[in-house]
Amino acid sequence: MSSPQPPTTGDAATRALEQLVEQIDLSLEELQRARARAETLVAARAAGRPWLELVTAEARPLVVESISSVLASLASAGHTWRREEAAALRREQVSINRIAALFGVTRQRISALLRE
Repeated sequence: MSSPQPPTTGDAATRALEQLVEQIDLSLEELQRARARAETLVAARAAGRPWLELVTAEARPLVVESISSVLASLASAGHTWRREEAAALRREQVSINRIAALFGVTRQRISALLRE
């Protein structure tokens, strides 16, 4: 008799990981746009345009706003993935101490993560 296979799709951890992948893709696209805009600013600055002119002429979102948005989105998706991954490991009977070691955090952090 073979042991039952764990579910590989449809569980919360898998969904969180899929959402993280989607967010990474969106972030890459946004960062490419921000990079192109930053290169344009560098070129304009090299051409002698003053900072005030560059900043006031820049369309929104500003390069820095785009970067901040990407970081916040990745942090949120990454946190959700970490929480669901920890919960999935607990459901597989992995100890909190072992999960903490795998994640490189304290057992208290894992306990708090699992309580969320």
